[in-house]
Amino acid sequence: MASGDVIPQSARADGTGQDRLSLGVAARLSRYLQVLTQAKKMGKETISSQELSDYTHVNSTQIRRDLSGFGKFGKRGVGYNVDSLVSQIRKILRTAGQHNIALFGAGHLGKAIASSDIFADHGFRVVAIFDSDPAKIGEKVGTVTVRPAEDLKHVVSEEDIVVGVLAVPGAAAQPIADQLVEAGVKIIFNYSEALLQVPPEVTVHTSSPAVDLLYALYFYLT
Repeated sequence: MASGDVIPQSARADGTGQDRLSLGVAARLSRYLQVLTQAKKMGKETISSQELSDYTHVNSTQIRRDLSGFGKFGKRGVGYNVDSLVSQIRKILRTAGQHNIALFGAGHLGKAIASSDIFADHGFRVVAIFDSDPAKIGEKVGTVTVRPAEDLKHVVSEEDIVVGVLAVPGAAAQPIADQLVEAGVKIIFNYSEALLQVPPEVTVHTSSPAVDLLYALYFYLT
C-alpha cells in the first residue's frame, strides 16, 4: 500500500475512530461498496477480490490490502460474504444508518433522482423536495410532496437533513446553495453546471456527465 494510503490505526476496527481515511482508501472503498450493493441486489452471496477487481479496475492485491487493514473479511477459495462486507464498509465509511436528503428541482431530472434507487441503496432517503415553480408546489413525487423554497430552514431542522441535492438550472443554483448553507447543511450534491461558492466547512460535489466523459475519453485516446 502506498504511503499516502496508510489506514489510521484508530479507524481500522470499526470506522468509528477520530482519524480520517486517506482520500485514496475512501474512494476505493466507495467503489467496492457500489459493486457489492449491486451484487447483493442480484442475489450474490459471495464475491472474490478478482471479481471486485474486474468491476472496479482496482488491482486485486490492492483490494485485499485495503480490506485486510480493517480485519479478516474473506476466506481463501471462498471469497467475501457480500452482506457482511457491505455492512462493514458502511461502518468504516461511517455511512451506516439512514441519512436524509433535501432535493431542489421537481423537473424531469429531479423526479428521476427522487424515484431512483441510487441513493436509497446506500441509506440515503429523499425526505423533502422543493421547487420555485408555484405550479409544482403540492405535487407528489413518489410519496414526497413538493414544497416551496421558503419552507427550507425549518424542514432541514425538522427532518435532520444532512445533504442537499441541486437538480436546477445553473442560474438558480447559487441562491439555493446559500439557503442550504444558512440552514446548516454541510454537503451539497450539485447536478447543475454552476460553480458554487460556499464556506470551507461545506463540501460540494458537482456531477457532470460531460466531465466524466472527457475523463474516460482521455484514457481511451492515450
